[in-house]
Amino acid sequence: MTVRHFLDIDDLTADEVDQVLTLAGRPDLPRVLAGKGAALLFEKPSARTRHSMEVAVMELGGHPVTDTGELGTRESVEDLARVLHGYHGVIAARVFAHDKVARIAAVSQVPVVNMLSDDAHPLQALADVLTMQQEFGSLAGRHIVWSGDFSNVARSLAKAAGKTGMTMMAACPTGYGPTPADLAAMPWLSGTDDPHGAVEGADCVVTDAWYSMGQEAEADERRPVFRPYQLNAALLERARPSAIVMHCLPAHRGEEATDDVLDGPRSRIFPEAHNRLHTARAVLAFLLGVRP
Repeated sequence: MTVRHFLDIDDLTADEVDQVLTLAGRPDLPRVLAGKGAALLFEKPSARTRHSMEVAVMELGGHPVTDTGELGTRESVEDLARVLHGYHGVIAARVFAHDKVARIAAVSQVPVVNMLSDDAHPLQALADVLTMQQEFGSLAGRHIVWSGDFSNVARSLAKAAGKTGMTMMAACPTGYGPTPADLAAMPWLSGTDDPHGAVEGADCVVTDAWYSMGQEAEADERRPVFRPYQLNAALLERARPSAIVMHCLPAHRGEEATDDVLDGPRSRIFPEAHNRLHTARAVLAFLLGVRP
């Protein structure tokens, strides 16, 4: 059987995204990792990703082996991958440079999952889409607005939007939005620097931290640039009455979103976080051959 990897949403067809979402709704998936290990490699620390992946592996019958530290220092990334695929049924990595998880996949004889890289966060995108599906049912024709920095999280979500028949607008300060290459590759994606105009007609408004892990030195520079893109009551008044709010967490409360938004009736941030477990379990099962 051909080994499948999941490095970004592009690795699944639209039909396969739908299959993964269907599997995410099943708590009784076959124990396809029974008697096997799962190597979980973390260059970046994590709460949601680590807990959801470890539990997902256990629910599929496997044993998670979590390792931390920079990849490629004690030995090459390729040598480590070739060793680990002899021990484990799956390898997953949370890295800074996307190239590292791609290099693991290039030599691995077992499925490789990108748990996050500087380029992509596909597991988060699937959890976000699942949250919207639970809220709205059919996703076709729904409209997402991203407010803030067009980050790795935003890029993967935009790709997932296209796979599920949705459109997405990124409201970002100049220099922090989608690149011309992003817009050319994803015709369902548009960009603007006007957050208040952008949220009109939104079904879902999404944001993330203004500065990610590794960008803390830029925090003072970024705060005033991104302040107009904060999710607050005044901004959300212009969205649809039925619109929901999501944030992948952790949140810098009072910066990218106010407490009354994050804890308010539109917020779905905790169901969204819980869905990280269900989509992680579904992705692992799908890569190991389970189908709805």
